Amino acid sequence: MNKTIVAIVVVLVLSVIGWSEWTPAEDKPMMPAGKHMMKHGAPQFDASGALMMPKRYREWVFVGGPVTPNDMNEGKAAFPEFHDVYIDRTSYHAYKMTGKFPDGTILVKELVSVGTKKAASGNGYFPGEFNGIAATVKDSKRFPKEPGNWAYFSFGAGKTTAEALPTASCNKCHQDNAAGDWVFTQFYPVLRAAKMK
Repeated sequence: MNKTIVAIVVVLVLSVIGWSEWTPAEDKPMMPAGKHMMKHGAPQFDASGALMMPKRYREWVFVGGPVTPNDMNEGKAAFPEFHDVYIDRTSYHAYKMTGKFPDGTILVKELVSVGTKKAASGNGYFPGEFNGIAATVKDSKRFPKEPGNWAYFSFGAGKTTAEALPTASCNKCHQDNAAGDWVFTQFYPVLRAAKMK
């Protein structure tokens, strides 16, 4: 088969499949910000106003996994675990474009215990078992009285819905210590890199 025939076959295949299928997901056009709440992965609430457990969040953008082990905190770490954090893709793209988290942003945090400290690669901190799921949602209409319009949720074992936690439980710490807009972006290299663009 000569080069001309190969080129024709490639052009035909691309025409049938469509160039958009060959575009990396991060470079595809985004939904307008005004329609953000209609996106796939948007926070879902039940009739009572409880946040429903987000589905397929592990397919979102992973932004970081800080760990605060007890043995580096005099045995009294507030959260002696890994926090694997994911953000929905539409909010991530909006953040890349504007440097701000839009209404409808949801971040999910998996709480994972510190497991073994030894591995074939050397000593370190390695993930253990899942301890739970937490989430935060920014929504100016649903949470107009919450600082920054952020509400925080904790899903207990086997729970599929969660009520918003009292403001004092989480919001104050985020307000006082987060790098920007109540999110600890200083600990999430993916969000730091996105904002620089």
